[in-house]
Amino acid sequence: MEAQKVDMFIMSNGKYFESHHVNSIRNSLIAADDSKWPMLSVTQFNDPSTILIVSIFAGQLGIDRFMIGDTGLGVGKLLTCGGLGIWAIIDWFMIQSATREKNMEKIQRILA
Repeated sequence: MEAQKVDMFIMSNGKYFESHHVNSIRNSLIAADDSKWPMLSVTQFNDPSTILIVSIFAGQLGIDRFMIGDTGLGVGKLLTCGGLGIWAIIDWFMIQSATREKNMEKIQRILA
């Protein structure tokens, strides 16, 4: 792909990924062919800040985990009321990183 397209994608979507992954994403996008661009441009990534807010207010119900695609963990949190609140509190610190990792998995599936 063109470096200009890739740089614009990184500038607009960089906050959705871990900072140490951004350079490898850029290199992978430059090496990818242009046929991947339409799929990549319409893919919506989860915003870690939004997921954190959801986790704070509805984390005991597992909604945060359902939103990022961790259905099994979402069901577990729902059935245990967020692990009696302990799991919900731990997720306040871990959910943003988990969201960024799920976003990384999305982009890897597109580029594969």
